[in-house]
Amino acid sequence: MAEFIGTALLVVLGVSVVILMFGQGSPGSRLIPAEGLRLFLTGGLFGSVGALIAISPVGRISGAHINPAVTLAFWLEGKLAWRDAALYMLAQFAGSVVGAVPLLAWGPMGQSVAFGATQPGPHVPAWAAMLGEAGVTFLLILAILTTAAHPRTRRFTPLVMPAVLSVLVWLEAPISGASANPARSFGPALVANVPVDPWIYLLGPSFGAILYIVLVRLEAVRLPRVTVARLFHFHVEV
Repeated sequence: MAEFIGTALLVVLGVSVVILMFGQGSPGSRLIPAEGLRLFLTGGLFGSVGALIAISPVGRISGAHINPAVTLAFWLEGKLAWRDAALYMLAQFAGSVVGAVPLLAWGPMGQSVAFGATQPGPHVPAWAAMLGEAGVTFLLILAILTTAAHPRTRRFTPLVMPAVLSVLVWLEAPISGASANPARSFGPALVANVPVDPWIYLLGPSFGAILYIVLVRLEAVRLPRVTVARLFHFHVEV
């Protein structure tokens, strides 16, 4: 339930930021004409929503994955049983759908950007968008889980999300939309009635999570490894 609620909040609040920044006639486009700056701020604000969920009581209960790719990484690291991982993912996708329904209240402004559904940029081939999703997911998980694994930095883990997403969205959004989260893409696409390319928005982030696991297990790299499947409240056992 915590993952369901957390993902629903992430979608309704985070994607509302996208609509406010990029919807037709939105205040964001009027106040900040530079698209690059809007992308940077959007990534930071979206990440801030995720950070607030992580430090909230909801995050205390489930660990605040709110992203199937993050759950996949924790499962591959052996920090979740496969049944728990499957239920987490199911709750995340269901929460995404429920969280996307209120986005319809944005009306024409939301409709102008497909209610925040992530889509490849114009003339961007599917393979490039998939690689983009794999890349941003890998970098996001690498930053978050490396911070969470180190005793000196783990309490600052939620702060990584706005910092890293602001840069990743700014650089990569024109390629694939910089979702880095299959659940975040699923709900808005369903509400907007636009197709979700599984190669891009399901397999792409999954490849990014797998790449992180490969890297963290290389002895030569010597990255710290997480001990519990959570992004904050580390004194709580999972």
